[in-house]
Amino acid sequence: MKNNSIGIYVATVLAMVFWSLSFIWYKEVFEFYKPITLVVGRLTISTIFLFATVGLLMRKLTRVRMGDLKYFMILAFFEPFLYFIGESFGMTMVSSTLAAVIVSTIPLFSPLGEFYIYKTRVTPMNFIGILVSVVGVGMVIFHQGFGKLEANPVGIALMFLAVFAALGYSLTLRKLTSTYNVFTIITYQNTIALIYFLPLFFIFEFTHFVSVGVTFQSLMPLIKLGIFASTFAFLLFTHSVKHLGVTKANSFTNAIPVLTAIFAYFLLGETLGIVKIVGIAIVVLGLFLSQVPSEHARRVLAFISVGLITRARLRKNE
Repeated sequence: MKNNSIGIYVATVLAMVFWSLSFIWYKEVFEFYKPITLVVGRLTISTIFLFATVGLLMRKLTRVRMGDLKYFMILAFFEPFLYFIGESFGMTMVSSTLAAVIVSTIPLFSPLGEFYIYKTRVTPMNFIGILVSVVGVGMVIFHQGFGKLEANPVGIALMFLAVFAALGYSLTLRKLTSTYNVFTIITYQNTIALIYFLPLFFIFEFTHFVSVGVTFQSLMPLIKLGIFASTFAFLLFTHSVKHLGVTKANSFTNAIPVLTAIFAYFLLGETLGIVKIVGIAIVVLGLFLSQVPSEHARRVLAFISVGLITRARLRKNE
């Protein structure tokens, strides 16, 4: 493997680490601020940081052509705007681990989106992966039993809104990565999204923000979200999409639920029961299956079938 290829994969994994930690930082911010204030805060920090470093110091910003402006506006609408609407409000109603598990299903739907927009072929393994991961998500949601729903259904729906917003973002991003560098894309997408959010902030949450004020404790998680989750993670992920493609880059979100579950266990004290652990593992399995090349699909299915048959025979003999 060439050094530049290793660098691409390292960059992608780092993006997943930052996004996994963002679910922890969300909970820290919610001790002080409401969802829209959180988003405006992280986008403001990110935008200032990007213009200061990318624009003034690195001089990497390029001028946007008028014909491409609509794509930047659509990109920013999907993510950060629509994605953060779903994620920030959804995170007030579900655990960090469950939120990460739902977000990790993004790569399952990427092939369907690429088929619809770019006519990329969808394999049977894509559909099998979706079905398997849905089972895993269901186990995490109902890990206490089907009569006990762990989270607010509205929160779950909002998290899935974020999933489909991320899909729209990835598909739109593909139109821009061949023309603009990652610094230009992320700087303008965050700036436009901040403009989208400001009216909502002043209408619904400005009074609450003034009453709470700004302290070191409230500012630190916002800085971490703004610098690492809204800036570095997006820069690294956009770099990944440019070199690996939408589907391959999105497949790395397999790691998000596992990393978030570990971080939430140690940093937030969230429980990790056996059913929840198995559910996370099944989600990851489904994501893996959805990425298996078609030439290996029969081999993988045969392996799984043999394993299931062997297990059934062992249980019968017991």
